[in-house]
Amino acid sequence: MGILAVLALPLVILGISGIIYIYQSVIWLLSRSAVQNKVVVITDAISRLGNECSRVFHAGGARLVLCGRTWEKLEALYDALISVADPSMTYTPKLILLDISDIDCIQDVAREILDCYGCVDVLINNASMKVKGAVQSISLELDKKIMDANYFGPVTITKAILPNMISRRTGQIVLINSIQGKIGIPFRAAYAASKHAAVGFFDCLRAEMEEFDISVSTVNPTFIYSYHHQPVSGNWEASIWKLFFRKVEYGVHPVEVAEEVLRTVNSKKQEVLMANPIPRAAVYIRTFFPELFFAIVASGIREKMKTEEDI
Repeated sequence: MGILAVLALPLVILGISGIIYIYQSVIWLLSRSAVQNKVVVITDAISRLGNECSRVFHAGGARLVLCGRTWEKLEALYDALISVADPSMTYTPKLILLDISDIDCIQDVAREILDCYGCVDVLINNASMKVKGAVQSISLELDKKIMDANYFGPVTITKAILPNMISRRTGQIVLINSIQGKIGIPFRAAYAASKHAAVGFFDCLRAEMEEFDISVSTVNPTFIYSYHHQPVSGNWEASIWKLFFRKVEYGVHPVEVAEEVLRTVNSKKQEVLMANPIPRAAVYIRTFFPELFFAIVASGIREKMKTEEDI
């Protein structure tokens, strides 16, 4: 009996793995079919993540409206999408010039977006601007630029598209935000503040839009790294701070985030946190044990400053 149990264990594990794989494959196929024929607007489509979101939604048969601040990059994305797509199964993407940090132009651009198909089914707020530095070294002008790109921009385009969704009593708004909308990381004060503000706005919007059957989702990944990213080791790699936020440096791949956004649109899940267990635990520690969280953060800052002095 013992030998049979030992022999059966790998078969059970293999069977469970097969079931999980089939389940994930079915969910993926359903996610793609869920966006077929839907009008999907993606801001900052020319970014790494925007490129991947455009790819998965285009492959799923969505009617894409791709927004970006550089026409040449939009055309390059357009060429890349249509070169690998089946014309009988996909729609030709529409291209719109949009600088999400230029608040004054967004209303006009929103009208141009609505003119493409007459409606918007899914709005994906992807545009983002990052800055890193000590609070005292970042100018107030740069703080304002970060808030325009990460908060006022998404809010303005959402408000411009919202009346169309409300009149049709259907639609979905997705905010691709950051784990830094949940916890503040030192030397990223302006970025974290803008991401916290965005979370607050879209949380309130979610509750207000429920009566109109409009869903609001936020996807919060850790750091999104480049295609050829290699982790960079440092003199303070082993510190408790570095261990605590390891995923912030190592990050998640744009493909992972894009596929999660597609699943979120399909499931209409309200909030997604894309992080490994350590930064995920940090979010809960910040909520339930704030003093411990602040102590860990302070310890990391002291160690970083000590390391820099030793260099």
